[in-house]
Amino acid sequence: MPEQPAIEATGLEKAYGEVRVLRGVDLQVARGSVFSLLGPNGAGKTTTVRILTTLLPADAGRALVAGYDVREQRSLVRRSISLTGQDTAIDELQTGEENLRMMGRLCRLPRRRAAARATELLDQFDLTESGSRRVGTYSGGMRRRLDLAASLIVRPEVLFLDEPTTGLDPRSRQQVWEVVTDLTRSGVTIFLTTQYLEEADRLADQIAVVDGGRIVAQGTAAQLKQQVAGHRLDLVAADRRAFDALTGHLGARVVAPVPERLTFSVATDGTANHVRAVLDEIDPARRAVARFTVHSATLDDVFLALTGHTTTQQEKETAGV
Repeated sequence: MPEQPAIEATGLEKAYGEVRVLRGVDLQVARGSVFSLLGPNGAGKTTTVRILTTLLPADAGRALVAGYDVREQRSLVRRSISLTGQDTAIDELQTGEENLRMMGRLCRLPRRRAAARATELLDQFDLTESGSRRVGTYSGGMRRRLDLAASLIVRPEVLFLDEPTTGLDPRSRQQVWEVVTDLTRSGVTIFLTTQYLEEADRLADQIAVVDGGRIVAQGTAAQLKQQVAGHRLDLVAADRRAFDALTGHLGARVVAPVPERLTFSVATDGTANHVRAVLDEIDPARRAVARFTVHSATLDDVFLALTGHTTTQQEKETAGV
């Protein structure tokens, strides 16, 4: 018998009044893996997390987390998971160590075990030297690491990370990534929502792209990129007249045109022969194209091709969806 997925959701729907936030979301997450839900603000990522963590009921559909039904077996689900949201949930008036000891006691650990676990986590998250300081003196990166440590007082089967590195500097983000990698090696399943393309590309075994409350694509980072193209040819037109002529010639093959900057892109396999062929096709007189560059397709290219906009485009969120 195949191993039961850590998370399995079918037909999840959710609406706030007339606004349909989720429109039939299906997900399956393997145990001991990192699964990333990628999408812009308002796409439905946080609503999905809230349903899977029993904080919000779905209007329709069914979901199992750690083998338990999120609607019928809420208490069992909650014993099996941990959630780190977009905002830290720690007491700034206490020290880092006091926060972790308190969380240990709330998780019903004996006093000595709670103290020992706090010491272990401070060391794991590189917070030992600052453990005796009030959290109010911590940097943003230190607070995020402490918040992650608090969510691991009792090791969960599934850890939900809802945009855990938003606002962090590159060094702090790298430290969080290292922690996530270590956790999956120990068998913890990670459900990660993020707007950072590099984060999903770096960490996730499987990625689902959500837009408008629907899953529009799913697979490994490499598989998703292959749906668009192995590489992309970025071009800058010599002037607006050349831009109009070039994009008009390419038609539906044009990706991400920006008339104000005279830039646009087209898919390519990355070989010199194909790049030459494209340039010869669209600019045989060698006057219309001012500059060009070739690079590998990114997850942003995937999202752009599938939805018509990038994951960094800011959209108004409805009820924190």
